[in-house]
Parts: sequence; structure tokens; C-alpha cells
Amino acid sequence: MSGVVDLAAVKAAQEAKAKAEQARAEAARQGGTGAVSPADLVIDVDEARFESDVLQRSTEVPVVIDFWAEWCEPCKQLSPVLERLAVEYNGRFVLAKIDVDANQMLMQQFGVQGIPAVFAVVAGQALPLFQGAAGEAQIRQTLDQLVQVAEERFGLTGLAVDAEAEPGDRPAAAPERPAGPHDAALEAAVQALDAGDLAGAVQSYKNVLGEDPGNTEAKLGLAQAELLQRVQDADPQRVRQDAADKPGDAQAQIAAADLDLVGGHVEDAFGRLIDTVRRTAGDDRNAVRLRLLELFEVVGADDPRVAAARRALARALF
Repeated sequence: MSGVVDLAAVKAAQEAKAKAEQARAEAARQGGTGAVSPADLVIDVDEARFESDVLQRSTEVPVVIDFWAEWCEPCKQLSPVLERLAVEYNGRFVLAKIDVDANQMLMQQFGVQGIPAVFAVVAGQALPLFQGAAGEAQIRQTLDQLVQVAEERFGLTGLAVDAEAEPGDRPAAAPERPAGPHDAALEAAVQALDAGDLAGAVQSYKNVLGEDPGNTEAKLGLAQAELLQRVQDADPQRVRQDAADKPGDAQAQIAAADLDLVGGHVEDAFGRLIDTVRRTAGDDRNAVRLRLLELFEVVGADDPRVAAARRALARALF
């Protein structure tokens, strides 16, 4: 759950937040709580129900998937722990149990090599969590991180649980989000990225921002596309050697920070530039500060690593 957020995840995050807000609003409009029974926090899922019970549900709440089989002894140790924690976490995630013997296609799609294997799906994005019968402390730590990511990046605060609700009750389904005025341009930008046309993607995002300066998806997309443009022709070995040889050179550290971020080393990129802010002054310091703010846009304002780096930057500046 670390590294640069890809553009598909950015789009999924925005849509997940919108759907979650719509579902809550619809439940309130109908005078209901949208609460589920504790029994609905652990469900058996097969291939026929996967889209509705996992993919669609993951726009409302993180779905943890337990791949298991009747003959698997470690599964018999792990599954009861996951089931108990699903109830204890009180709606912050739903546990979907998938029998691999009966659902070979799902096992292949997730690339499961051995069981037990545990994945999560958040806003339609699959995340590998762990494989094997992990200890409860490790499982809790992993679940806590998952819940935090779901809340901070995707706005998924979980399901309301009512002990008196009937099993099978579901929160109101979110209505389909109407097409926005810039959806076609945003989709064109993503397609340009997929095709390796970084210049085309940058221009598409700029077109959207020209008409809608506050468009969050376009801002994040533009920041990422421009980052990819900057590193496209870079020689990583040379860039890193320059940075090592010239710790006080603003441009050398900026170039290395771009590579750090593209490689998923978010804290390294932020720390490098904050250290450079401390070492530099004048125009060099301002250039480093501005690049750091651009990298904050790439990762996303809701990311806790961005919040921590903003505080460190303030200390370095003042």
C-alpha cells in the first residue's frame, strides 16, 4: 500500500467517495440508517456474486478476501481469526470468503500461488495483504493500515452495524454517478497515458483545468503526467550519482527526488527535498520548495505521508 498512486486509482478514489456520499444521502432520504447485521460482515462469495458482493461493495467499505479450502489446515487456523476480527472491527471492513476449489477462476485472476492467501479490494483496486497463517498481531496491524488507507484516500468510513438488523439487509445502493462535463477529456488523458503519449495526456489535463481550475482528478493527473515526462529520458544511474556528489545542488536533488517518487520511495523523495531546503537559500530554495509542493500533488493531499512532510517543510522554512 505504498508508492505512487496510479491514475486509475486516482479516478477510482474520486468515484468511490462520490458513491459513498450518495449512498449515505440516499439512506438518509429514505429515513433509514443503512445499517447491516453483524452476520453480514462475513460472507461466502463465488464467481457469480463476486462483482456485486466484492467489487461493488468495495466502493462503500474495504472488502478483505480470504482464499481458503476445506483441506487446508493453516486455513482452519486463520479463517476463525479473520471472522472474529471482522465482527470486532464493527463494519470497518467486510470479510469475503472464497473457496478456491469451487472458484478456480478467481484464484487465477488474483494470482494466488498458495493458501491461505488474503487480499483486499478498495474502490475496485486489489491489494495483496499477506499469505499464510499470520499471527493475530500482524493481522491487526495490516487491517489497521487498510482501514486508514480506505478512510484517508478513498473516504470509505465503513458500514453502520445494527445488532437488531435482519441478516441480508443492505445499505441503500448508490445511484449511478451522472456523466460529468469533463469525463470524456479525462478518459482521453488516461488513454494517452496508456499509449505512452505523455504530451497528449498533459495537454488533455490542461484543457480540463482551463475550463475547471478546481478539478481534483485533472490536477492529480497533470502532476503525475508531468512527473513521468520529466523522468522519461533520464539516466537513473547518472542522476543518482550527481545527487550523491552534489548534496547542495538544488537541481541535482530535484531530479533524484523525481526518480525516488516514480520508484515508489515517497518518504525518500520528500526527505531529500526537505533536507535540500535546509541547505539552500534564495532562488534555489524556492525551486526545491515548489517541486516538493508538486510532488505533494502527485501523491495526493489526503496521504498521511504528505501531511507529515508538510509539517517538516514548515519547520525547515521557519
